[in-house]
Amino acid sequence: MTALPLSAVTVVSVCYKSDRLIRDLVTAIPEQTPIILVDNGQTNTFADLPADRNVEIVKLANNLGFGRGCNAGADVAQTPWILFLNPDARLNPGAIEALLEAAAQYPSAIAFNPRIFHEDGSAYFKRRSWLLPRQLYMKKGWPSEDALVPVLSGAALFVAKKSFDYIGGFDPNIFMYHEDDDLSLRLAALGELRFVRNSTIVHSAGHSSGRSPEIAWFKAYHMAQSRIYAGQKHHRPFAKTSTLLQGCLLLLSPLVLFSARRRAKALGFLQGALAKIRSELSNAEPLRSHKEP
Repeated sequence: MTALPLSAVTVVSVCYKSDRLIRDLVTAIPEQTPIILVDNGQTNTFADLPADRNVEIVKLANNLGFGRGCNAGADVAQTPWILFLNPDARLNPGAIEALLEAAAQYPSAIAFNPRIFHEDGSAYFKRRSWLLPRQLYMKKGWPSEDALVPVLSGAALFVAKKSFDYIGGFDPNIFMYHEDDDLSLRLAALGELRFVRNSTIVHSAGHSSGRSPEIAWFKAYHMAQSRIYAGQKHHRPFAKTSTLLQGCLLLLSPLVLFSARRRAKALGFLQGALAKIRSELSNAEPLRSHKEP
């Protein structure tokens, strides 16, 4: 099977306060490839975009989170393949071509990750997930060749649009974190997930929306909530208890004394876990009352 052209892929990037990153993202994408930028909560101006690029902007009035933002972008995409790409990710030359070649080479696969580098050149490889049993964890570092994987990273996720649409896209109940793990497990029921070694990108992890204490609190709050929700959805044992314990351990770490950002992260995580647990208890109470004679 011959590889499809570069125009067969749409790059979808969900942007939240990401203006300083967008131009570099766009200029690294091949000219033939359409781009959809999702303005999550109208927090971007997109003032510095190259004028000659095929860019469509989807504006969301409120910040709907990563998964819903991706779904909004995918709804507009018209190509058979979508590459979800974080704003702080940069494609290396030939990255999309290698993904298209892999799609032709592995017809049983429906979703792929490229080889992802950190800024310092070290390996980023999603070898495990909170939603997976430990026996499915992979070794540290990239596989030495193209390989089947149990879970994919949402930082640069290449997926067949028909498969993405078939499973309903990202779970809209997950605001951020673990949404790519959940998506991976649902996609894996339809076809193979693969790592593609010859496709490479650089990812400045955690820089897509800044690194202030306020943002650290916000992300950690939703991380804890997603951990509980996704854990329960995929039948992980003690999802609430283990998340609450993790929040307590973060807060007790000596590092919180020296870093406002770490302190905000610990507080956000613990508060997110408590809020999720309280919410579930509140929702369960009317059901119990209704059953009483």
